[in-house]
Amino acid sequence: MKKQIYLAALLLIVIVLLTTSCDSDDDAVNRNSPQTALVENHIQAGTWRITTMNDAGEDETAAFTGYNFSFITNGDLVAANGLITRTGRWSVINDSSSSVDDIELNILFNVSETDDFEDLNDDWDIVSSTETRIELVDTDSGAATSDRLVFERN
Repeated sequence: MKKQIYLAALLLIVIVLLTTSCDSDDDAVNRNSPQTALVENHIQAGTWRITTMNDAGEDETAAFTGYNFSFITNGDLVAANGLITRTGRWSVINDSSSSVDDIELNILFNVSETDDFEDLNDDWDIVSSTETRIELVDTDSGAATSDRLVFERN
């Protein structure tokens, strides 16, 4: 009898946990919002160049001079300057876990820590996005300065 009560109590606990746990939408990333679609449409059209790259207060724009960036619809990211081609991944997400929409451009190049392209690897907050310019910022908690990245269409 004790065993049956124990199993019933255990079953009840499991049911309560399953029914009161977070929905799959809670704190979820919304990849299909109208805001993300608009940014994706902008960024996939044409090629882009970096006009500002400021990393922790240091201007590193020159490291990307001559590179054209192509944001391919399948999530591939290609940066080429005629001699060198770098490949990576990109995505736009709406991290709606807060009360304010937080549209982010995620960039990832598989490079070493010492490579200039490693500075682009981040989940950049989108400050503004137009058909010809995308301004991004990344602020690490506790950091004295923010990183800033600006792409302009060629």
